[in-house]
Amino acid sequence: MRIEPGKDLMEELVALPHEGAIVSGIGSLHGASIRTADESKVMVRGPLEMVSLQGTVTGYGVHLHIAVADSRGRMTGGHLMGDCRVRTTAEVAMIPYHGKMLRVMDRRTGYRELMVLD
Repeated sequence: MRIEPGKDLMEELVALPHEGAIVSGIGSLHGASIRTADESKVMVRGPLEMVSLQGTVTGYGVHLHIAVADSRGRMTGGHLMGDCRVRTTAEVAMIPYHGKMLRVMDRRTGYRELMVLD
């Protein structure tokens, strides 16, 4: 799919009518809110190149990881949180899943984790 300029990447993916795995995402962004490995949240200001986007989209939420490069080629990556407006285009490839994918609270991690049903 193509997500057009000005649209919010996260909002568009959350609104998809089907579930599946995002296997590729490239394009350009004005900025991105990312949660890093130490669970801090950073706002990366653009313009940015979206180098990679992967994860799962379910009717119960999304879990997406993103890597972006700034105008000097410096990379930042982590869990996509939002605030991610498309600059010129975002091209996203998704493999649909025809079973059921849920997100259920896992007391061990404190997060809603993926559960895949046939």
